[in-house]
Amino acid sequence: MTGGAAPARVITTLVTGADAGARERLIAAQLTSSSHPATAVLLEGLPDGHTILLPSATLWLERIAPGCLCCTGNLVLRVTLNRLLRRRPERLYIGVATTGHLDQLRSWLLQAPYDQLLELTPDLHP
Repeated sequence: MTGGAAPARVITTLVTGADAGARERLIAAQLTSSSHPATAVLLEGLPDGHTILLPSATLWLERIAPGCLCCTGNLVLRVTLNRLLRRRPERLYIGVATTGHLDQLRSWLLQAPYDQLLELTPDLHP
């Protein structure tokens, strides 16, 4: 058995707000204020017609249909999140449209296996 160090947990921030454009602008501002070589963004909902974030070699962008991410959208969220985490980003932003079940979503992200993969930071609000 080897004693290699565990991979670093992905710094993860939940970004809330009903306006999709405001959430994207807030994430874009975070991206320009610091350099993150590999960043994943998971956004709930469709763009409002003015997409700010564009996928690139270092910015991986996924969108999922709006809905309760901890209830009806749980499977879609889990599959999409797992796909992004396999790429091993250093930073992850999850844009959430409603805060109704935000505590449940956060609790879900703090349970296995995500507790070993993610390091949650304070939420951002536009």
